[in-house]
Amino acid sequence: MGDKYWYLKNCDLFSRLSQQEIEAVESRSRSKSFGRGGLVYLPADQGDSLLLLTSGRVKLYHVTQEGKQASLAIIDPGEVFGELSVFERAPRDEFAEAMEKSNVVLIPADVVQELMARHADVSLGVTKLMGFRRRRVEQRLKSLLFRSNRERLGHLLLELVEKYGQRTPDGVLLGIRLSHQELANIIGSTRETVTVVLGEMQDEGLVVVQRRKLVLREIGRLAGELGVPVPPVRGGGGTAPSVVRT
Repeated sequence: MGDKYWYLKNCDLFSRLSQQEIEAVESRSRSKSFGRGGLVYLPADQGDSLLLLTSGRVKLYHVTQEGKQASLAIIDPGEVFGELSVFERAPRDEFAEAMEKSNVVLIPADVVQELMARHADVSLGVTKLMGFRRRRVEQRLKSLLFRSNRERLGHLLLELVEKYGQRTPDGVLLGIRLSHQELANIIGSTRETVTVVLGEMQDEGLVVVQRRKLVLREIGRLAGELGVPVPPVRGGGGTAPSVVRT
């Protein structure tokens, strides 16, 4: 089998399907590649498929009336997105853009609907995904309304630790490449403000920003400052990419 088969089988949503079912899904799906900055879809595009990212990284975002990006989610390999098309054939309501060279498998909505009808775990998985994405957006909205820029950035860093953190002798390295502008887009701030807040955190010994890397030195202290639990961190090792570039 090709790459599509491997990623379909290793996607949580389809992990319990039989080989025959996986092959049937693959035969009705198509794969598409995008260069960095390539638009996977636009808000006006018709939503007729669920998308599975097999390599690279994709960001989902809205564009405000002022022309600013408002980030909704970052999609990593093995994750699906565009799930609303499974329930309604309506235009997409956000942008999906490749953050680096990426490959996406487009699975027709009717294929996913057939699987949901036959497999309760697929139906539950799609429902949970929609609930998780909605809850994340609601949390970001509350953050914009009630938290300072420092609090928003701190919460985001801890969120990134849980998904991308890697222990190193110097602290917890974030294994994702995000610019100050991209961090600002996520927390609803400006690049200049993010740069200032990161500088303050570095002066306080909470983070280290150098050589295009961001390391959290005191995640316990940062979590305590924000009144939240310390997030779990993956083990050390690996060659995580650099994180923050100005």
